[in-house]
Amino acid sequence: MNMKKTALALTLNLLAFEAYSAAFALNEHSASGLGRAFSGEGAIGDNAAVLARNPGAMTMFSQAEFSVVGTAIGPDISLEGTINDELDEDSIAPDALIPALYYIQPLNKNLVVGLGAFSNFGLATELPDDYPAGQLAGETSLTTINVNASGAYRFNRHFSLGLGVNLVYADATLIRHFGANPYGISQETEAANMTGDDIAYGYNVGVLYEINSNHRISLAYRSEVDLILSGDYSNDLPLSFGGLAGETLAGELEITLPDIAELSGFHQLSDNLALHYSVQWTGWSSFERLEAYAEGIESPVFEKDEYFENSVRSAVGISYNLQDVLTLRAGLAYDETPIEQAYRSISIPDSNRIWYSTGMTYHFKNASSFDLGMSFIKGEEVEFTETDDLGQAWQFTSNGDATLMSAQYNYRF
Repeated sequence: MNMKKTALALTLNLLAFEAYSAAFALNEHSASGLGRAFSGEGAIGDNAAVLARNPGAMTMFSQAEFSVVGTAIGPDISLEGTINDELDEDSIAPDALIPALYYIQPLNKNLVVGLGAFSNFGLATELPDDYPAGQLAGETSLTTINVNASGAYRFNRHFSLGLGVNLVYADATLIRHFGANPYGISQETEAANMTGDDIAYGYNVGVLYEINSNHRISLAYRSEVDLILSGDYSNDLPLSFGGLAGETLAGELEITLPDIAELSGFHQLSDNLALHYSVQWTGWSSFERLEAYAEGIESPVFEKDEYFENSVRSAVGISYNLQDVLTLRAGLAYDETPIEQAYRSISIPDSNRIWYSTGMTYHFKNASSFDLGMSFIKGEEVEFTETDDLGQAWQFTSNGDATLMSAQYNYRF
């Protein structure tokens, strides 16, 4: 069986507020970056986490360095029915913890290698089994792990180039219930239960241009990753209704994770004060039409046109050093949604977001340091109407904010 677009594609178009970037992207690679709203990430190079954004910046390291990160996300996502208060839900996204691990090793004064484990995409949402609009949303999860091996070479005192290969593991679950209907079928009846996982590969490349010791800029690119997940599909709909009555079918789930490009800058304005900024582009337009297929069934078990557009995230921040012991930082970012107002849905009522961030680094005397970062993300209130497969129109208002806190330990050998 060859599946074109898949159940996982549907999974990825569900409310991606666990990630708290546009759609289902994850930016949470480091505590130091979180504290500056991820501004200047490809050009700063203050710890080993830089390899997640720009492998070319690894040439700034003259010693081996190890970094371990944990980021906690506390979402505050609510849905309200514009007409029907039975659609109201106060919390549809669970708390989440995102870990990351990095190591950079210089081989000589020009050549550096690195290895990182982190995530660029993920989501998790859950609505009650008896939710009236159960066909539109239910339980959804996507977990991705990106293992990134990189190498960088310094050509001269100004220019460095880095290349990386990426192994990406993805695991997804999608459960939908039938919801309110005129056919006497229980709202809790499973209308779709899909699972799948896969390992795929991609690449990334980055350049660093050091104007002088106080000013540098970078440009980095991360490729699309094509996933074909092996999984199962089932539903509990009666045979008389065209269902499977609980039978499980084997299948494949296919999705392409979008590519990402980022321009970053860092400027040391004085001995203590630095300015940094980033502009990040994500190629969401790769989502066009999504279809889910199950083994032995010719027609799609799910199909939906998508209208994602490429989006841009802009960030600016400052850092201030206090006596070489403490670094304070703050940042502000504007995260643009890839979904126009006319195409928003309960599956992803995405909105433009503003990041307010602050953080610090404490530098110990034993070549180690500790980072703390915190961000509050404010999303716009959005209103939309969505129609399910039975022709029932549901009207919603969505609000989505989040608080992110991160801790990180770095050790230089």
